[in-house]
Amino acid sequence: MALEDRIVITGIGLTAPNGNNLADFRKSMIDGVSGITKTQIRYMGEQAAGLCDFDERKYHSKKARRRGTRAGSIAIYCANEALNDAGIEKEALEKDRCGVFIGITEHGNVETENEIYELHQNDLDTKLWTPHHNPRTVANNPAGEITLNLGITGPHYTIGSACAGGNAGIIQGVQQLRLGEIDVAIAGGISESPQTFGIFAGFGAQGALGYDSEDVTKSIRPMDKNRQGTVISEGGCLYILERYESAKARGAKIYGEIIGYALNSDATDYVNPFTQRQAECMRLALKRAGISEEDVDIVNMHATGTGAGDISEAAAINMLFSQCEKTYVNFSKGHIGHSMGAAGALELAGNLPAFEDGIVHLGLNVDEIDPECEMRNLVIKESKYVGDINIILNNSFGMLGINSTVIVKKLKK
Repeated sequence: MALEDRIVITGIGLTAPNGNNLADFRKSMIDGVSGITKTQIRYMGEQAAGLCDFDERKYHSKKARRRGTRAGSIAIYCANEALNDAGIEKEALEKDRCGVFIGITEHGNVETENEIYELHQNDLDTKLWTPHHNPRTVANNPAGEITLNLGITGPHYTIGSACAGGNAGIIQGVQQLRLGEIDVAIAGGISESPQTFGIFAGFGAQGALGYDSEDVTKSIRPMDKNRQGTVISEGGCLYILERYESAKARGAKIYGEIIGYALNSDATDYVNPFTQRQAECMRLALKRAGISEEDVDIVNMHATGTGAGDISEAAAINMLFSQCEKTYVNFSKGHIGHSMGAAGALELAGNLPAFEDGIVHLGLNVDEIDPECEMRNLVIKESKYVGDINIILNNSFGMLGINSTVIVKKLKK
């Protein structure tokens, strides 16, 4: 790549069920701290979920929050935290040269479900329907709420790519920087999912909803023989992306360089994954990065805790990495559940500090591995210090057969 095409990460802002900043999140991932708790879901009673506990008012006025969405509040928190982490003063940000690209599964459902519920409590009187419904539910909402909060006048939009959304948001930011459309990207993924009834009911109808009444933290068990299904979680992770030259010129700290990425489609099924296309997605990302399988130090799996999903991805990873002695494999959803549109971005963030500390965090809740999910160097039971880590490959897959891979390299000093 030409020097001007090199894109680096200079800021990270996040909220997860087990941490509201990168340092706390990373510690929870290494120590095996779960963020899964019990919650009451309308019509369904007690369920397992991953809920975030961040200060919604830290960067967000009471009036704006009332007009906006839960997804927007998560986005605003993460965007402000990311800019602060990157050392970019909001007043000094060239607003028309900054773009906002947010991967999502869905948004606005929290508020819409509540409005419908209230409608039925008030004799279906539509005069009580909120005037804020339309701006809450338009597709660009979470990204748009960030621009309103920060006064950003560059491009903004969301990327509806199911549970591949977090990676897709990052990829879009990289592409816009390389096209020269912007100089700074705020990019990643957002999810409000466990605040809604519909997503729980949907996964329940599919038989894909996990719940352990004895130990709620074990409700999601990716790769485990006795897994029950996934756990719905919320969260967000947004990155500040810049061209390497600009970041270097301002003396920014650099978390890593995005050297490869890929998106493709299965075109086979609404829900069930397709191993071959998942493997092809990883191969394309490796080709674009100009590296081989043996160069990868960590593969972070999508690993949703569903039988079909875990088995398919394990087979895809074994196709590429079964002969790689120094490639370690982990996953993140045992700690935080499935944060949908935020998953790819959050899970990448949980691994990025490995460039500095040399640790591959464990995949949580594997008591007895599914024989169909066995693979070389799968890190479970406890986190593993492996020393020099230079390249991380991050997978994220979604319904309707969308696959994504992002590869990040440690920037040598």
